[in-house]
Amino acid sequence: MTCTHQRHLYLIAHHRQSQLDPLPKDLPFRIVSKTVGRGAYASIKKAIPLDATDPVFAVKLIHKGYALKHGRISVKQLAMEVSLHSHIGQHPNIIEWFAAGEDNTWKWIAMEYAEGGDLFDKIEADVGVRQDIAQVYFCQLVGGVSFIHSKGVAHRDLKPENILLSQDGSLKLADFGMSTMFEYKGQRKASSTLCGSPPYIAPEILACGRADRKASGAAKYLPDLVDIWSCGVILFVLLVGNTPWDEPATSSWEFQEYVKTSGRSSDALWERVPPEALSLLRGMMSVDPEKRFSFNRIRQHPWYTRHNPFLTAEGKVSDPLNLATHMLENLHIDFSQQPTTSQSTQEDMDTDMDSGLNAGRFSSTQPETPITPITDQEWDWERPVIRSMAAPASSVPARGQDPMSRVPLGSLADEPSMSQFSQNPGPSMTLTQHARRFGDICPRESLTRFFSHAPPAHLVQMLSDALHQLNVPLAPVMPNLQANNVASIKVRGLDGRQQNLHGEIQIHRHGLVDGEVLDVQFVKVKGDPLEWRRFFKKVVVLCKDGVYVPES
Repeated sequence: MTCTHQRHLYLIAHHRQSQLDPLPKDLPFRIVSKTVGRGAYASIKKAIPLDATDPVFAVKLIHKGYALKHGRISVKQLAMEVSLHSHIGQHPNIIEWFAAGEDNTWKWIAMEYAEGGDLFDKIEADVGVRQDIAQVYFCQLVGGVSFIHSKGVAHRDLKPENILLSQDGSLKLADFGMSTMFEYKGQRKASSTLCGSPPYIAPEILACGRADRKASGAAKYLPDLVDIWSCGVILFVLLVGNTPWDEPATSSWEFQEYVKTSGRSSDALWERVPPEALSLLRGMMSVDPEKRFSFNRIRQHPWYTRHNPFLTAEGKVSDPLNLATHMLENLHIDFSQQPTTSQSTQEDMDTDMDSGLNAGRFSSTQPETPITPITDQEWDWERPVIRSMAAPASSVPARGQDPMSRVPLGSLADEPSMSQFSQNPGPSMTLTQHARRFGDICPRESLTRFFSHAPPAHLVQMLSDALHQLNVPLAPVMPNLQANNVASIKVRGLDGRQQNLHGEIQIHRHGLVDGEVLDVQFVKVKGDPLEWRRFFKKVVVLCKDGVYVPES
């Protein structure tokens, strides 16, 4: 057995033990959900006060032993997350900190619950969103990041995974686990810590890892300026649906082209950026940090100040329902798409650069025999409801009632996730007419979901075959034909950018639908939301014969 495999088994054993450790006693709240989010070393659950049923808030539970040994995080950084998040204070575009505590095993952080879910779950990979929507979220991102900078704090891990939505669709900046205090009482401090996700980090962070920079003592960067770079990359992704490069390094031809042309790259992705936004992106993503735009200059840019019907003068969402409706317009599954080719518009790129989980992306990190790091009962989530069933109790039959009174199969067309299978872009008219809030159209639950009327065993086989075709290592999956929870298929590996992408495909039976359907949910545990969506689309196209699509 190799050292790598031995270490892998040790990590698995330790992580399983961490899942068995009881949660802290005498918590000042009640946990009221299964796990609704998971990070590298933490789980997030919903909770309520001990003596009330509201408000519902989120609790981040950190297993200290596992985090310190395997989460690449120090005791100081764990303490820093709490102190800096609490120090920041309130802002409409930042997840609010409520309280924190710990025992010998666990640290917990109570904070605002983002009812709108992940922003980038609602954005089509390789397409992006319309300019008005991109401007809404860019302006709110600038508002949140500039506010924490005014408190002397830099985030240092700005990426789609850390951008959530409130119940009215407003942006919420989350996860201050990599944050640092860069200014205190007028004194500024540079950093040398390597942190962040390669597609979103500034080039000076990567330079800190180079031996020549370390030897010369020049391996430092200014944390607030790397945040501005990341904001620029996020704006690019909002507009285009893809990052401009895998990482800003000499190994990236896209980045080298960007540097050589002073930001006037011939790469096809840059041609899709609106001309008015190009100078803003070049200013924010100046390779020379000293020439990088400040937030004051960003706010004066014509693209930033352009009129936006979705934004109020205070930077708030003016019409949440209209915003939600237009957000879903670009989500689309093309069943004629070749699933093994890149979803990217850069058709001339080498197939090895394809987006998503594909050939050769797992073998370098997975042992020959796939090993599950967390057992089934520990991988738990709340199941998204079928909204056509979420009607008054008198109109929804209970189990055992006359099957003729069940919800019609055709009503699934009004599910938010079904809009991506429609020939007409956007959610159904019935859904928008009955919606009362942003979440009715853009739910918190992931839109990487489809329904199937195929027999359970047949669908599981179709999914297994699709994953095999995408070179995803998979242990045999035995469906439970008698239970509502038919099967769970775990996915673990690297995406096209060599970043971790972990999740689970959960198959549930819904007996309240006339003609019984299976609800197939792709639940991301860790990784870039757009990369997860690319993976979802490839699997769905391969399983198209088992996907339920309502008649137009």
